[in-house]
Amino acid sequence: MKQLFCFSVLLICTVYHSQSLKDFTVPGGYQKISKTEGDLDKDGTDETVIIFNTDKKANTDDRDDFLRTFFILKNIDGKLKIWKQNNTVLFSSGMGFYPEDNAPPELLIKNNSLSITQIFNSNSRHTQTYKHTFRFQNGDFYLIGSHDRFEDTCEFNYLTEINFSTGKVITDEEYSSCDDEEKDIPKDVHKELIHPFKTLIRMSHFRIGENKLKTPGLKREINY
Repeated sequence: MKQLFCFSVLLICTVYHSQSLKDFTVPGGYQKISKTEGDLDKDGTDETVIIFNTDKKANTDDRDDFLRTFFILKNIDGKLKIWKQNNTVLFSSGMGFYPEDNAPPELLIKNNSLSITQIFNSNSRHTQTYKHTFRFQNGDFYLIGSHDRFEDTCEFNYLTEINFSTGKVITDEEYSSCDDEEKDIPKDVHKELIHPFKTLIRMSHFRIGENKLKTPGLKREINY
């Protein structure tokens, strides 16, 4: 009887929630650049995630640099409904040294989690890759994984990976040179450690680079 009551309450809450969601229509002036589908809340029905360039400029210079947003949509009775919208995770379209060559952000839903990958050049030699993974739990989306790779065409390749659920942190520093006669090349560094993250960051509160991690096992501070 108790299980039946709990199921009934859950069903009523689910129905009420679905009825309160707004219908989705593409806002005027928005340009779709990425899309994927997959089950994010383990209800057996795929959600739809779409990234847009908005019609709002990120700055006032002459270059086309538009703010970006993404929607997480539920399919209810054949209609797409707005479940979540986020304006904090994505860089603007003009990010980087050669923004016209940037690939659009890559979306992937795997194991009921959403990953967003963004790649750009910070100058003519440096490539920055960010991949952040979010999972729906406790009624909201939380950051559970961070992948940060910073590469130079000749000298270095830095990689930092964080699993916020397990607390595992991996850092790799690989060094090289385009000069065959270069002798003072630093040694590669690989470290793994466990850092307890007491709370997870909500997707709506997350901005890339505004969070810091400093532990005794690492010489440099990690931004994520």
